[in-house]
Amino acid sequence: MDASAQRPPTKGDVFRVVSGNFLEMFDFMVYGFYAAAVAKAVFPNDNEYVSLMLSLATFGIGFLMRPLGAIVLGAYIDRHGRRAGLVMSLAIMSVGVVLITFTPTYASVGIAAPILVLTGRLLQGFSAGAESGGVSVYLSEIATPGNRGFYVSWQSASQQVAVIFAAIIGVTLRGVLTEEQMLAWGWRIPFLIGCLIIPVLFWIRRSMHESEAFAKRARHRRATLGEIYRSLLQNWAIVLKAVLLVTLTSVFFYMITAYTPTYARQVLGLSAHDSFVVTICVGVANFIWVPVMGAVSDRIGRLPVLLTFSVLIALTAYPVMAWLVSDPSFLRLLAALMWMSFLYGGYQGVMVVTLTEIMPAEVRATGFSLAYSLAQAIFGGFTPAVCTYLIHATGNRAMPGLWLACAALFSIVGALTLYRNVQISRRGAAVTPA
Repeated sequence: MDASAQRPPTKGDVFRVVSGNFLEMFDFMVYGFYAAAVAKAVFPNDNEYVSLMLSLATFGIGFLMRPLGAIVLGAYIDRHGRRAGLVMSLAIMSVGVVLITFTPTYASVGIAAPILVLTGRLLQGFSAGAESGGVSVYLSEIATPGNRGFYVSWQSASQQVAVIFAAIIGVTLRGVLTEEQMLAWGWRIPFLIGCLIIPVLFWIRRSMHESEAFAKRARHRRATLGEIYRSLLQNWAIVLKAVLLVTLTSVFFYMITAYTPTYARQVLGLSAHDSFVVTICVGVANFIWVPVMGAVSDRIGRLPVLLTFSVLIALTAYPVMAWLVSDPSFLRLLAALMWMSFLYGGYQGVMVVTLTEIMPAEVRATGFSLAYSLAQAIFGGFTPAVCTYLIHATGNRAMPGLWLACAALFSIVGALTLYRNVQISRRGAAVTPA
C-alpha cells in the first residue's frame, strides 16, 4: 500500500470526508424506521403484511443499484480522485433524498407515488455504491503509520451518528405527534431535515483536500478506465473474499438499526418510544465500539479480531434472540441489542480497514465499493424484508438470529481464505495479495 500522506491529517480532514457519509446513512435509516408509515401512504393495500413487504422491498431494491454505482462511480474515484468522486456521489444522493421527501401519496397521484419513491431509492443506491468505499479509501490514505484501523473506523462511526440523530428525531416526533399525524404527514419531517442539511454538507465536502497518496500516483500516471476495469477483473478472487466479509456486517447493521423499530413494534409488541430509545443506545454503543476495535486491530492484527467476533456472532445470535422473544420487554430488548452492538462494533471496526488493505492501489475504491455493494445488494438491503418473511413463514420470532448466524459463517470462510492467501501485517501496514 502507498505511504501515508506527508501532510499530517487533522480532525477537519476526517470530518469533511465523513459528512456526506452521514447523509447517506441518515436517509437509509429514516426510510427503514418509517417503513410502515411509507407503506400506508405510498403502498396502500388491504393486507397490512403485503403493504409493509412492498415498502421493505423498496428499501432493499435501492441496494440493487449499489453494484452499478460501485463500478461507475468507484472507477471515477480511482481515475479522477477521491474528492471529485465523493462530491459527485453526494450530488446524486441528494436528488434521491429530495424526490422521496416530496413524493405525493398514492391517494393523490396513484401508481406514480410508488414509482417516484422507487426512483429515489434507486438514485440513493447508485450513489451509496461508491460512498462508503470512497470515504474508507480516503481515510486509509491519509492515516498516520500504525493507525490506519483507527482512522478508517470513522467511516462506520459517522454512520452511527446518523443512526442516533434519526432515532432522536423519531423519539421527538412520537412525543409530539399522534399516530394519525405521523401516518398522514409526520413521517416526511425526517426526510425534510435531510434536505435542509444538504447545502451544508456540500459546502463541507467541497473543502476536502485530495489525498496525497492518490495525487502522487496521478502525477506519475493516471490509469485509464479500461485499465481499472481490467485490473478489477484480474483481482476477482480478492473481491469475492471481500464480499464474504461484508455479508456479515451488511446483515448485522440493518438488523440492529433500521429493522429494530419495526421488529420491536410489530413483532414484539413494544411501544414505538421504547424501540427508538433502544436504537439510540445501539447507535451510541456502535459509535464507541467501532473506533475502539479499529485501534485494537492496529495493535494485535486484523485477522484475530475478525475471526473472534465472527465466531461469537455465529454462536450467540440465535440464543440471544430466542431469549428476547421468550418474554419481550424493554429491558430485554436493550440487553440483547447491547450485546449485538458489541459484536457488531468489534467486527465492523476491523472489517472495513481490512478491505482497504487487501485491494490493489489502482482499483482500491472500485474493488472496495464493488465488494461492499454486492454484499449489501444480495444480503444487507433485504434483511428487514427477509426477517419479516421468515417470522411470517415459520411463526418463530427469533428467526432473525438464525439469519445473522448464517451470515457469520460466510465471514468465517472469508477470513480463513484471506489468512491463507493474503499477507496482512500484525499492525495494519502494507499488504500483498497472493
